[in-house]
Amino acid sequence: MSSTTHPSRYAVDPAVRRPVDVANGWRLERVTAPSRLFGANGLRTGPDGRIYIAQVTGSQISALDHRTGHLETVSAKGGDIVAPDDVAFDASGNLYATEVMDGRVSMLDTAGRTRVLRDDIPSANGITFHRGRLFVGECREGGRLLEFDLGGGPPRVLLANVPSPNAMEVGPDGLLYFPVMGANEIWRIDPDGGEPQCVAAGLGVPDSVKFDPHGHLVSTQVASGQVLRIDPRSGERRLLAQLNPGLDNCTFVGETVLVSNFTGEITEISPDGATRTVLPGGLNWPLDLAVGDEGDLHIADGTYFYAAAPDGSLRTVGMLFSPGYPGFLRGVAAGGPGEFVVTTSGGQVARYRPAASESEVLADGFDQLYGVAVSPTATVFAELGTGRVLSLRAGNIEVLAAGLRDPVGVAIGADGACLVAESGAGRVVRVDGSKTDTVVADLQRPQGISVRDGVLYIVDAGARELIAFDLNNREKNAARTIASGLPVGPPPGVVPKPLKGMPPFSGPQGPFAGIAAAPDGTLYLSADGEGSVLALRPDPGGR
Repeated sequence: MSSTTHPSRYAVDPAVRRPVDVANGWRLERVTAPSRLFGANGLRTGPDGRIYIAQVTGSQISALDHRTGHLETVSAKGGDIVAPDDVAFDASGNLYATEVMDGRVSMLDTAGRTRVLRDDIPSANGITFHRGRLFVGECREGGRLLEFDLGGGPPRVLLANVPSPNAMEVGPDGLLYFPVMGANEIWRIDPDGGEPQCVAAGLGVPDSVKFDPHGHLVSTQVASGQVLRIDPRSGERRLLAQLNPGLDNCTFVGETVLVSNFTGEITEISPDGATRTVLPGGLNWPLDLAVGDEGDLHIADGTYFYAAAPDGSLRTVGMLFSPGYPGFLRGVAAGGPGEFVVTTSGGQVARYRPAASESEVLADGFDQLYGVAVSPTATVFAELGTGRVLSLRAGNIEVLAAGLRDPVGVAIGADGACLVAESGAGRVVRVDGSKTDTVVADLQRPQGISVRDGVLYIVDAGARELIAFDLNNREKNAARTIASGLPVGPPPGVVPKPLKGMPPFSGPQGPFAGIAAAPDGTLYLSADGEGSVLALRPDPGGR
């Protein structure tokens, strides 16, 4: 099995990477630290004693030495394995991964070769090997529990119509244990057939089970952040650790538990209950940004919505399993005190009030929504899937433009006209009534856009640049580069495979390097390549 060592998730050749270059009159600061991983999902202790970490949104599998924090990439972004959600090993050391968005199960052998075993397992998620037998579960409503035929025949169905089974394990008693997220329970079944039994109920939405050396179940609770130890014979439970919500999986090294979180945080729980952060959490993408009424920066990061503190720490405002969360967030705009208008990967436009834990769907049924902007009279948003830009006004939907090539970012100019980053066409257009005019051309892949004081700011993810365009002087030389070499988009030479989504949790997922302007002139950028937020601040005394 081949692997590559990288100090960061944004892996580039040091010989060709150059630092971010900032124009005179600006200074660059990092608001949040870069992320080491693309979140953290399935965990499994490998034959070599390292912890193997599946990362759905990054299409990556990494191996972690939990003692030193050293990471190696085992299956890289852009490789053959797409959106891995869980991993397991056979007795020969071959790695098996579920590819949740493509409905596949693949094997990465010890020589580094990848082979798809099956591609007809919708929402393939939990996976485990036991005495030469491979078991896989589908994490969806009405999911199946399957035993694979390693000879290539059709899988055997152990159980059907299960409400979202997840990461599973065979216990010392030979029974297969698995969390059932939709029922908020843990079940078990004889791998050779029979009826399932409920082991524990009334939990904090369990999403993984493993067994400690003493035969006790250990289960992560995604909604409550609890790590529980459960006696499978009596059902008695004990809290091992209270961690942040968003837990995904766990694994053992001896009697030490390691736990993953959607944020990419890996936490070690010692037998005495002490906890230690092995890898810090961070941003999964990030996607769009918004500055609230009080000047505070908010970050849409898919399964999380954060507020960033001045010291760079992130406060969770809402997450996928918290009350009132609208769904996987992509676009965000400030909509009033304590209120935001958001777009979700599920195709909704919603009004979100995090402090009240409530959201209201304003419009639904769209295909891959991205940027959103709010004016006193309307909300405009981009629908990438159909190439349209739409306006929501007094409950009515109006098509402002159609036939665009991958519209993503939107902004509203001082004259009330809508500006759109047409990513697939490499330009920004102005939409006014039935007319569409090119404002800025010859871009590579524009994504986030923002207008402040008559200047249009464009994040060109293809060129890795931030560009400023004077809307009051639309001459050829009106555009200038403020920053270049930005860690946005995939690393050079990497072509990511599409992420098709995880119903019902999300629709198709894709990158979106957003931008937001603060009242003091600061520009905040989503550095989705490295998983951080950058700030470009006006610096009149700069070089």
